[in-house]
Amino acid sequence: MRAADVRLQKSTLFALYAILELARDPERQLSTADIADTYGISAHHLAKVMRQLVRLGMIRSVRGAGGGYRIDVPANRTTLWDVIERFEPFDAEDGFDGEGQNLSTPLAAALESVRLEIDDLTRATLQSISLKSLIRYAPDDAMDSSDAAPKARGGRTRRSHQSA
Repeated sequence: MRAADVRLQKSTLFALYAILELARDPERQLSTADIADTYGISAHHLAKVMRQLVRLGMIRSVRGAGGGYRIDVPANRTTLWDVIERFEPFDAEDGFDGEGQNLSTPLAAALESVRLEIDDLTRATLQSISLKSLIRYAPDDAMDSSDAAPKARGGRTRRSHQSA
C-alpha cells in the first residue's frame, strides 16, 4: 500500500470541504445544503460535521433569513492539519495496532522507524499548507480544472473533482 492510499474519515473530508468552501470568501455565508450540493455529499452527515466545526470555533452559525455558516478562523493562518487533527484519531506513540506484536525485533523496529518518519513528513506537509494557499491552487469555476491543478511529484497532474 502506498502512503497516498491512506484515507481520511468521511467526517474529516466533509470538514475540509466545508471550511475550504467557506474560506474562499470569508464574507459569504453558505448553508449546509449549499455545501452538500456542491460536493455531492450527505447533507445530514455534513450537518453533524458543521455543528462540530462550530463547537471547535472554526466556523460560526449565522441565523435568520439567508442564514448559514461563515468561517471564523483566519484562512491564511489555519492549516489543513488544524482541521484534520480535530477529526482524525492520531496517536503516533501507539505504533502498530493489534495484540501480540513484538516490536523489539530488528525488522519490526526498522519498519516502525519508517512509519514514524512517514507520519512526521505527512504532519509537516499538512501543517505547511494553509487554507488560503490551497484555495489559490483551486481553479475558478470558469476554468477547466485540469488546466489549473498543481503538478504532483513526478510531473503528473492531479485532477480536482468540482461540481458544475
